Amino acid sequence: MSNSAMVRALKNWGFIKSKEVEEAMLTINRALFTDRPFDDAPQPIGCGQTISAPSVVALMLELLEVKKGMKVLEIGTGSGYNAALLGVLVGERGKVISIEYFEELAKKAEVKIKALGMKNVKIIAGDGSKGYEKEAPYDRIIVTAAMPSLSKEHPLIKQLKEGGRLVAPVGDKYLQYIVVYDKKSDEFRRSIPVLFVPLLGEKGFSK
Repeated sequence: MSNSAMVRALKNWGFIKSKEVEEAMLTINRALFTDRPFDDAPQPIGCGQTISAPSVVALMLELLEVKKGMKVLEIGTGSGYNAALLGVLVGERGKVISIEYFEELAKKAEVKIKALGMKNVKIIAGDGSKGYEKEAPYDRIIVTAAMPSLSKEHPLIKQLKEGGRLVAPVGDKYLQYIVVYDKKSDEFRRSIPVLFVPLLGEKGFSK
């Protein structure tokens, strides 16, 4: 299978709905980030972490509703694939800050992002469970690791702009649901059940 064939399949299955997400996934070749890029399943990337299945990546990006010029915070860089997609979605006027707990993965992702010539994506090694106050507030926040809980008092929600949106898997280590928080309506809504690696750090799970 090719990258374009993967995108066609995701569109046919209903995971890709918007032209923006379709174009981003066509622009960024998933094969640059994992050895088995087109299997619709999580793949190991080292340090006990995984790259999410392409269907889950597409679903979360659709729920996030990223627009050109936005500032987006990603918690859990992993391979850098999702950060690269976000870089396409925000465009040259936008900015993506992606935080990775494991320095080894952050360095590898940074190399790949630079090789793609993306100047609007910044990779940081550190504890993303608390967000990144230095660049707040954000139009959008996406978490790509399982959060144990999410309330309106969480630092990530406090770092959202008015009218902003957050998408994250929330639950225990064995089952989570994709949760969407819309700051405009001040409401949480739950999407599909998923299984992500645990979010590590002060506001996440202990090792």
